[in-house]
Amino acid sequence: MLFEKLIKKSSILFIVFISNASFADTVIEVKAEPNKGFYFPFLLKIPSNIETNYLIVETNNTGAVSDDFEVHYQSAKKAIVGNAVGPWVAKKLNSPILIPVFPRPKTDWEMYTHALDRDTLLVESGELKRIDLQLLAMISRAKKVLSNHSVTIQDKVILTGFSASGSLANRFSMLHPDSIQLVVAGGLNGILMLPVDNVSNKKLNYPLGVNDFKKITGIDFNKTQWASVPQFLFMGENDTNDAVKYDDAYSDVERKTIYSALGQNMQPERWVKCQDIYKANNVNVVFHTYVNIGHGTNLKIHNDILNFVRKNI
Repeated sequence: MLFEKLIKKSSILFIVFISNASFADTVIEVKAEPNKGFYFPFLLKIPSNIETNYLIVETNNTGAVSDDFEVHYQSAKKAIVGNAVGPWVAKKLNSPILIPVFPRPKTDWEMYTHALDRDTLLVESGELKRIDLQLLAMISRAKKVLSNHSVTIQDKVILTGFSASGSLANRFSMLHPDSIQLVVAGGLNGILMLPVDNVSNKKLNYPLGVNDFKKITGIDFNKTQWASVPQFLFMGENDTNDAVKYDDAYSDVERKTIYSALGQNMQPERWVKCQDIYKANNVNVVFHTYVNIGHGTNLKIHNDILNFVRKNI
């Protein structure tokens, strides 16, 4: 049975998980440091015996909107020691893992921060401005924390996610391919951000495609670099969780574009069309559609992911 020992040290809170009177893992909470580029805390789990010197990053996915930040904090705290994709792989590889604590506000419910939707990326001021850049700042800070613990880490990270955090992983990889060793993302609602500016003469703005990529990010889309990043993207054959239907995930304009350009049916129509576009653009991707699986994972999926990660690090 796990219990916690809390140790405060400057801006870092050490949450040491103890099992059977011996140290199992150390989870460090790094407080928000606006002067270093991030306005929210993050959690960093460091195994007692690191075997793989890659940092795994999986963003938090509370699953609900709330203006109570504690809801998101407790969800992330539970996730980092749980068995979602990233934490499970981190346990198997004995590698450190970072989970940020980004809020998903109820007041601004159309801002689906945990999926890095368009509303989120377009925030121009305040603490939620460019949370993708905040995540990069967190990663940089985590590397310094790990260095202080005598852990040397690779420059590029392993980015994982499922459902909303899977969509964020997919989108973040296109924004910052130079920071990523590989991507694993599942439960993707049968839709991916596409490396093209239009399909069937329908313009694809972020997060559907790259038509306005430079306009809203200030940088060019580095298609060559992104396409070379190994990706493992998967869905369950029986997954009916279609985020496209919901206003917090997509606007009416985006929904109409998706339906006309990619198809109204999530599976197999839209999911297969997205795969075809990735393949036509020579993306370094492995696709899986798992039979008898809904919006979730099982041990086979996790083992397939683990094998993929091991082959690409």
